[in-house]
Amino acid sequence: MPNTNDIELKNLDDLAAIDNTKHKPWERDILEKVALAAVTEQRRARRWSNFFKSLMFMYLIGIVAVAMYPKFKDGLTSINEPHVAIINILGVIAENETANANDIMQSLRNAVKDKNTKGIILKINSPGGSPVQSAYVYDEIKRIKQENPELPIYSVVSDICASGGYYIAAASDKIFVSPASIIGSIGVIMNGFGFVDSLEKIGAERRLLTAGSHKAMLDPFSPPKAEETAHMQSLLNQVHQQFIDAVKQGRGDRLVANESLFSGLVWTGAKGVELGLADGFGNLDSVAKNELGTEKKLNFTLQKKFLDKLAGELGASFGTMLNSAMYSISLR
Repeated sequence: MPNTNDIELKNLDDLAAIDNTKHKPWERDILEKVALAAVTEQRRARRWSNFFKSLMFMYLIGIVAVAMYPKFKDGLTSINEPHVAIINILGVIAENETANANDIMQSLRNAVKDKNTKGIILKINSPGGSPVQSAYVYDEIKRIKQENPELPIYSVVSDICASGGYYIAAASDKIFVSPASIIGSIGVIMNGFGFVDSLEKIGAERRLLTAGSHKAMLDPFSPPKAEETAHMQSLLNQVHQQFIDAVKQGRGDRLVANESLFSGLVWTGAKGVELGLADGFGNLDSVAKNELGTEKKLNFTLQKKFLDKLAGELGASFGTMLNSAMYSISLR
């Protein structure tokens, strides 16, 4: 057999015909090293990929954790120092809104439990909302005042404090406004629509079945009935009187004798002070400093966890869809 070292390789087929295992062990070593290097590189790339994926996962977990468990305090001062507890009542007052009775009442209780709370300020900017939710908060403030008579509770109004917002404010010891604030609207409203004539014009026929003679009371596609209208007006009058009694109990002799106070009208903060609806002018800083003797404030407004908020919004959307055609009663 000729010596393979003397063979002149003309092409790749000649190279393949040679018994590499026997005559060219260095080529196999090279192939093994190349394959091993490729595997090592793949492992290294996989490790780096897993590292960055883990890092991104931890980052996202951190964001979600912050969203789900927001800071209890507002970064204004240390919780171990004497401070004024701030509780926000912002927007429409309703069960599925940020300003709902459960959250507001829990915020009040948390503030009362804090031994360093020198007083509570309700920061109100609300056009009103549910009379039931407003009454819950009103009663809770009264209960807290009865159990903690030495703890002052003030309301500070920014843009507006009307209807249900004022219902709540009336329970506090004092109400402070800006001269340009809007306050009042001590009344109750129920609204809806009637489409009876519209159905006739488009040639549509209303087909309605009920069990109970008043089950379809105030149906927007049927003519109103005098008996049902009178009944609902009586209901509104009762809620209105409850509102009036709460304001009179909260404000007492500070109210000026004026029947228009309970007519649903609104006033500026300046006029509200004249009518006894408010006690003076001030903002969070001035009231904390001048009335409660400290500039240190701590926000006790209860924040919903992210998942709870998401679930609540989904539930609220579904509820809104179901109730979109119904009448609603509100202090607005």
